Parts: sequence; structure tokens; C-alpha cells
Amino acid sequence: MSAKEALKIAREAELDLVKIAPNAKPPVCKIINYGKFKYEQARKEKEAKKKQKTIDVKEVRLSPNIEANDMNTKANMARKFLEKGDRVKVTLRFRGREMAHMSSSKHILDDFAALLSDISVIEKPAKLEGRSIQMYLAEKR
Repeated sequence: MSAKEALKIAREAELDLVKIAPNAKPPVCKIINYGKFKYEQARKEKEAKKKQKTIDVKEVRLSPNIEANDMNTKANMARKFLEKGDRVKVTLRFRGREMAHMSSSKHILDDFAALLSDISVIEKPAKLEGRSIQMYLAEKR
């Protein structure tokens, strides 16, 4: 029907004429209470927001001269984060003279990833950024 007819019917019913799909050919309109419509929309958006799961990024810092026991402790910490559903950022920090041996220390990150290979995958491989090498791990699906 024409827009004038629809508007007339809406006014008679004391309701609003709302465009539901304005880009369609012809445009789709509904005769409804606009305030109630906006309230329902806001409620649906709020419900959808409640059901969303946020993924945090937790960080585990390592040093180039880390011992096996410390490595296992850090791996267990990362395991807890991964099981909770968070991503883990593994950072290998270099200080002072350690900067000279950056290339030979990459195996530490590989070993760390191997310790967690049963529950995680490497999301972003090890990358040098300033004074540290970073790698991201995510939970296996």
C-alpha cells in the first residue's frame, strides 16, 4: 500500500509507522508502538552482550637463563590460563649482556610451546620486538 494510506491507518490506531527494512524494494514498514519496539531491541542487545565471552591475553615472562624447574612452573601457570579460555603471550626478555645472545635463545620459546603442545597451538610465532621475543599461544579447539 502507499505510504499515505499506511500512515493514516497508523494514526487511527494511535501507533507509529516504522520502517523495518528501508533498503528493500519496496521498503518494508510495520505499524507498532515505537517506544516498545526500541525497548525490546535494547533488551535483546543487552542479553546478547551478557552471553558474549571475552578472551583476555595473559602474559608469561621468561628470561634466557631460565632453569627447567622454573620453566615447568611457568608452563603450569600458562596451562591454567589456557584452560580458562584465555590467550597466553609468552615473552622472553633480554637485559644487558643477554642482548648479544638473542638468536641462540629462541629455543627456549620452542621448548615452552612443546611443554604446552597437548592443549595449545601457536597463534603467532616468535617475533623479535625491541629487547624481547614474543609468541602467542591459544587453546586447541
